[in-house]
Amino acid sequence: MGGIEEGDDFALAFRELFPPAFRVAFRILGNIEDAEDAAAEALARAMVRWARVRSLSYREAWVMRVASNVAIDMLRKRRTVPLELGVVDDGSENATLRIALGAALAALSRRQREVVSLRYVGGLTEGEVASCLGISVNSVKKHMLRGTTSLREQLGGEWREVESVAD
Repeated sequence: MGGIEEGDDFALAFRELFPPAFRVAFRILGNIEDAEDAAAEALARAMVRWARVRSLSYREAWVMRVASNVAIDMLRKRRTVPLELGVVDDGSENATLRIALGAALAALSRRQREVVSLRYVGGLTEGEVASCLGISVNSVKKHMLRGTTSLREQLGGEWREVESVAD
């Protein structure tokens, strides 16, 4: 009886959690199919841990963090050419910028990547990011500053274009 209720609870939560997980993954990957795969993987991981995740006040942020990590891992695995602007020959400048952003995010420390992804890509407030990661708002600000500084150094003049792609 409890398993049925728990399963029904996850099925309802799935409908609520899949869209934000997909949005985060799509902003990183720029590909619908890959974003669906990343979001599905994030929700599969949530289902395995559902007894704990279901009671989190920040469960949407938790799933978005997992989706962003999965998406970044997917970018790492599919990368077979040097990530220089102009390398991708699909006619899409946005795709090139997404690949550069994915590589730059992958180069950040785990915590910086989580903070930057949740704040900019996921659209969470500093307080929501802090709650999701179990750290203080000041720590979020510190990691955000370090992460964005590193992204600016890695992406140079393309940083403004990348920010607009992420929006």
